Amino acid sequence: MTAAPQPLKDARRETRALTHSQGANFSVGFRFLPKDRRQAVYAAYSLCRMADDAVDEGDPETAPARLDVWARELEAIYAGRPETSTGVALAAALETFPIPKEAFAGLIQGCRQDLVKTRYETFQELLGYCDLVASTISTISLAIFGGLGNLEAERHGRYLATALQLTNIIRDVGDDLDRDRIYLPAEDLDQFGVTELDLLTRRPSAEFASLLRFEARRALTFFVKAEPIKFLVDPPCKFAVTMMGGIYAEVARRVEKDPLFSLFGRVSLSRSEKILEVGKRLLDRRFVRDRRLLSSIDSEKAGL
Repeated sequence: MTAAPQPLKDARRETRALTHSQGANFSVGFRFLPKDRRQAVYAAYSLCRMADDAVDEGDPETAPARLDVWARELEAIYAGRPETSTGVALAAALETFPIPKEAFAGLIQGCRQDLVKTRYETFQELLGYCDLVASTISTISLAIFGGLGNLEAERHGRYLATALQLTNIIRDVGDDLDRDRIYLPAEDLDQFGVTELDLLTRRPSAEFASLLRFEARRALTFFVKAEPIKFLVDPPCKFAVTMMGGIYAEVARRVEKDPLFSLFGRVSLSRSEKILEVGKRLLDRRFVRDRRLLSSIDSEKAGL
């Protein structure tokens, strides 16, 4: 930890730079927020990212200790004694946006789960993980965007957070295999005739393609169910939420279109493609715009 925390201006600059470099998909939407909310989101994202990187980056043997550092910093932030630039920026944001500490604590708990649990038997079990690492993000976001305490907003916020996390899972199949993690539920692998060995050996097959298309449509179903969230946040935040969901829904659509790519690479949008998505959402603000997908999404088959 830093002995002397940086001035607030420098801390905010650091969290902004980290968000734009590491959270490129999220940051498209963040740019449309009013300044005070944008600064708060950058700070919140930075803490979440640091906790996530503590688990995913570096020596796995020392990951628990690295995560403990951020758990202690969380306590220090809420006690008004931050020790890092991330903490300084977040402590300042909390003066305006009362984000529940329990939300960050839940996310850190989800990161700890990644250290000990690398397989999921059922989709319901995976949803429990999503509640830790994604629905906590919904709570953090609603505290900044408006809507926290509104049961309808919280319900649809969880749908969106789950959609984002499921998109991360289908996008990052190959990266997760490198860490010996398989988030695709075992019951789904069985349903489509895909074995764990098929995944670990990166064996492309029609069966894997069908499996990932199913998972992509499941994620897209959550985006569709989340649509009302745009109208349940404060008006200045509506388009930012539209773009956060819209960019990720486009990633899920591309995985559905070319599922084998996720075994070997990560689907991403170029800067020009993101700008194009902004233009599209100015005309049509739905998260999922593809009529073919909208007509094919089946909530019952998606396990909802």
